[in-house]
Amino acid sequence: MSKTTKATLALEAAGVAFTLHTYDYDPGSQRVGLQAAEALGEDPCRVLKTLMAEVDGKPVCVVIPSDQEVSMKKLAAAFGGKAGAMMKVPAAERLTGYVVGGISPFGQKKAVPTAMEEMALLEERVYINGGQRGLQVRLDPNEALRVLNANPADLIA
Repeated sequence: MSKTTKATLALEAAGVAFTLHTYDYDPGSQRVGLQAAEALGEDPCRVLKTLMAEVDGKPVCVVIPSDQEVSMKKLAAAFGGKAGAMMKVPAAERLTGYVVGGISPFGQKKAVPTAMEEMALLEERVYINGGQRGLQVRLDPNEALRVLNANPADLIA
């Protein structure tokens, strides 16, 4: 597994301190984020998942704890829209340049508006996908928010 990805390069370029953590990715897992948390031996509230969605037909990125589900109503409100929906897998992969299970909010092919669950900011360190299946970056959630130019928001159902 390569430890250099578009995500890690973007974090390095932004001067963000992070550590890399690998785990055995299970492509058959029903909930990839929870599988990552279990494999890393971490509380799921500290292992964040990256979701690609649309608000009023426009692409957005959402970062929430792996044990939670995003509220489409709250998602739309966070971006000042009326309706939210999950992006289809092929569109998410095309837009980000990553494969599902390895989508990181960092270093995406096309930057889109991003929101992060505000409760994640209460954690000292969080894990976020490092741009490859089985690779997580551990960092300060406030640094993630800064480098993503993301909005903190109440996003979970």
